[in-house]
Amino acid sequence: MAGATRRRDGHVTQERMLEEAMAAIAEDGLASLTMSALAERLGTSGGHILYYFGSKDRLLLAALRWSEAALAEERRALLGRRTSAERKLDDFLRLYLPRGPRDPRWTLWIELWARTAGNPELREAQRELDADWQRDLESLLAAGAARGRFAPLDAPARASELLALLDGLSTRVALGQDSAPGARPALDSARAAAALLVPRA
Repeated sequence: MAGATRRRDGHVTQERMLEEAMAAIAEDGLASLTMSALAERLGTSGGHILYYFGSKDRLLLAALRWSEAALAEERRALLGRRTSAERKLDDFLRLYLPRGPRDPRWTLWIELWARTAGNPELREAQRELDADWQRDLESLLAAGAARGRFAPLDAPARASELLALLDGLSTRVALGQDSAPGARPALDSARAAAALLVPRA
């Protein structure tokens, strides 16, 4: 349970470390997140955090995986709903996009993208997490086309194109680069792009 901050031996749980890391990123940005600062927030030692994660890169990757695992559950629920394919696609767009500037999940993604070139572990993790989103969007689009809600399409190609566009929109939101900050303008742009890439039947 996420609310259990410490085990009986007084050590902070790994899940609590990840929760607090995400909260710190949302509050102060990634540059302020150091092992010592996180340890101070948790009332533990930097050595205790390093024992579990080994490095800041691995802590960040674990935090991203933890965040993405929660979103994966939401995606599965979304895909299983008894609702129209159009509604599922709209919900998918909402789920993918950041909530606003400095969204901690997207802050992590941007940071890790910059580090993947020289880090095979991060590069493989990125591929794995991206593939999960790709697979689920392909499934959504293919099912919608099969039910006659979307025009016939190449689901893998359309999913890849739409995800690339969503990455660009999300990066602008997370970095606060939109002229109208917040998730709503990005969602409107994503909907417009989806209407072109995934036309209705």
